[in-house]
Amino acid sequence: MFVLEYKVKPKPYQVEAIDEAIRTTQFVRNKVLRYWMDNRGVGKAELFRYNTRLRKEFKFVEELNSHACQTAVERTLRAITRFYENCKNQVKGKKRCDPAPSHGARERAPREGYPQFKRNTRSVEYKVSGWKLSEDRKHIVFTDKKGIGHLRLIGSRDLNYYHPEQIKRVRILRRADGYYVQFCIKLDPRLTVSKPLTPSQKSVGIDVGLKYFLADSQGNVEPIPQYYRKAEKRLKRLNRQKSKKFRKGKPQSRNYQKARQRYARQHLRVSRQREENAKRVALRLIQSNDLVAYEDLNVAGLVKNRHLSKSISDAGWTLFRRWLEYFADKYGKIAIAVPPHNTSQNCSSCGEKVQKSLSTRTHICPHCGFVADRDTNAAINILKLGLSRVGRTRIHASGEIPSWLAGEILSANGDS
Repeated sequence: MFVLEYKVKPKPYQVEAIDEAIRTTQFVRNKVLRYWMDNRGVGKAELFRYNTRLRKEFKFVEELNSHACQTAVERTLRAITRFYENCKNQVKGKKRCDPAPSHGARERAPREGYPQFKRNTRSVEYKVSGWKLSEDRKHIVFTDKKGIGHLRLIGSRDLNYYHPEQIKRVRILRRADGYYVQFCIKLDPRLTVSKPLTPSQKSVGIDVGLKYFLADSQGNVEPIPQYYRKAEKRLKRLNRQKSKKFRKGKPQSRNYQKARQRYARQHLRVSRQREENAKRVALRLIQSNDLVAYEDLNVAGLVKNRHLSKSISDAGWTLFRRWLEYFADKYGKIAIAVPPHNTSQNCSSCGEKVQKSLSTRTHICPHCGFVADRDTNAAINILKLGLSRVGRTRIHASGEIPSWLAGEILSANGDS
C-alpha cells in the first residue's frame, strides 16, 4: 500500500461529526473484544456477525458506514492474532494463553499480553464505500449518516494520477495540530520503483550510535541532532502549565484543553523533526552508494536500559532503518542488515578481538597497530559482513530482498 496524506480544515460541526465517528469505531472495537473475551473460542465469522448485531441494536453504530465498522472488527482480529502468535512463539514478556479469569477479575487486573481496550482512538477507516471524490480530486465527501460531509484536501500530491479502483482505504486521522485524510493506494511493486540511479560503484557500512547519529566506513560522521533533548525544557514547562489547570474529579476547563493541545503540538513537532532528519540521511546514503550495510539492532531490547532509553528513543534508529529500506527499494539499491555481535570489538584490519569498554572511543589494536575511531572501525566490520552476505542471503532491512529485486540481481549475474 502507498499512502497519500492531505490536511483538511473541517468546520466546527464537522469536527464533532468526525470525533463521533472515531468514538463509534472505538466502541465497536471494544465491544467486539469484550465479546471475544466472554466467549473464548469464537472465530472471525462470529465476530463479524456480532458486529451486525451491534448495528441493529445501536442507532449511532448504524449511522457509521458498514465498512468502517468492519475495519474496527479487523483491528480487533489483528490484536487477537498477534496475541496468539506471541503465545505460540513464547515471546518474552507475554503471558501464556491460559483460560480467561472471571469478569470482575479481568476488569481489576488485565493481564500482560492480552489485547487491551482502546481509550484514545484517533482514526476512523473506510473501505471503498462511504466516501466520494470530486471530479477534480481536490475534495472528498463522506456519505454516511454521521454528517461529516464535504472536505477540501490540502496537499501537493495529485490524486488524478491514480484510478479510483486503486484506492482501497480512506482514513480520517486526528493529530494534535488538526485533522488529516489518508488514502491507501494499491500499486504494483514494480511500478512503485523509480528509475534506478546510475551505479555509483560504492558501498558503505554504517554504525549508529549516541555520540554521533552514525559513522560510516569511509570515516565520515553525521552529528546527532537530539531534538527531544533540545525541546525538553519547553516540554517540561508546557507540562507544568497543563498540570496546574487539571481539576481532579471535575470536568476539565477549556484552558486545560488548550494547554494540553500546546503540549501535544510540541511533541508532534519533535517527532516530525526526527523523521525528517532520518529521511534526509537515509536518502543521501542510498543515492550515493549501491550497497548500504548496517547493524540489525534489537532496539526494543536496548531501550530497556533506564540510563540510555531516552537517548536511544531520541536518536530514532528504527525510523532511520525504515526509511533506509524504503529508499533502497525505491531506487533499486541494496540495504543489508548484519548481526551486531563484536562489530565494535573486532579489529577491522587484522580481525583480532580487542576488548573495549563503552567509554573507550578509540580503537587501538595491539596486534597490528591499527588505530581508528571506535565507530569507524565498527562500520568497516559491518561493511565486510554485508559484502560477505549479499551473495548468499539476500537480506535487507526488513528481512529479504523483494522478489522483483532478487530477480533483477540474478538476471544481471546471469547476463554477466
